[in-house]
Amino acid sequence: MRILLFLTFLFSPFLASALTYDETFPNAQPYADPAVMAFLRSLDYKRGEVSIPGGQVELDVPDGYYYLGPADADKVLIDLWGNPKGDTLGMIFPSEYTPFDQESWGMTILWDPSGYVKDDDAADIDYPELLSIMKSDTSAENEWRRQNNYPDIRLVGWAAEPYYDQAARKLHWAKEYAFTGDDVNTLNYFLRALGRRGVLELNFIAGINQLEQIKAAIPEVAAIISFNEGSRYRDFVPSMDTVAAVGIGGLIAGKVVAKTGFLIVALLFLKKFAILLLLPLAWVWKKITGRRDS
Repeated sequence: MRILLFLTFLFSPFLASALTYDETFPNAQPYADPAVMAFLRSLDYKRGEVSIPGGQVELDVPDGYYYLGPADADKVLIDLWGNPKGDTLGMIFPSEYTPFDQESWGMTILWDPSGYVKDDDAADIDYPELLSIMKSDTSAENEWRRQNNYPDIRLVGWAAEPYYDQAARKLHWAKEYAFTGDDVNTLNYFLRALGRRGVLELNFIAGINQLEQIKAAIPEVAAIISFNEGSRYRDFVPSMDTVAAVGIGGLIAGKVVAKTGFLIVALLFLKKFAILLLLPLAWVWKKITGRRDS
């Protein structure tokens, strides 16, 4: 594994070669709407070794998945799925689905540069109490959502209780959300990989009915992630490196208490398949009904 410097690779090209739509989905039936196909063909699908901007993490994307870079991920998240603008470093999808398929689910990739997260609190967290705090925090965010024309959300509860793999330094848990006006609840499954200088965040966006699919995929997805030499959790140097303001419990709560005392609540990608304002109405209809050219 190469030693990669942050500034050297901040805007470096990805190591994986781009695949076309036809190469990625050789057996897919095309959508009848040409606007849908134009959108899907405009994306660069990647497999193999992908260097995440920042130079600390690499992904080895296997045949069962594909990766979209930051620009293409924004197209999916904002234009297609109706999310607010974020700072995603890309997305990973299972190969059997395009981002437009009704059954599709995907993972956003983000980097939290807060520093080295101590994990000595992992065995002592009161998860019922933590869930109660998170429900209150979610309710408090609804005022911002109303002001910005997003529907209210309610945290229903754990979809999968938190689990920390101390040997691999990876944490995962899942939450179930209810959006005002939606008949089906939304699943957010979270995977965190701890490194020397921060945390790689993978956020799964799916319907609650896809929970078992995602649980089954977790071991394979976790194995995709590797920190470069010098950036691994075990490379931490106490005299040189920054210790994060939170532990494992803080990662699960989704907020960081900065040293200045301010509370920063992370904006998560929660909503998928919203009405597409920039695309033909026929596209929306096909997305809702799942109809495609036979």
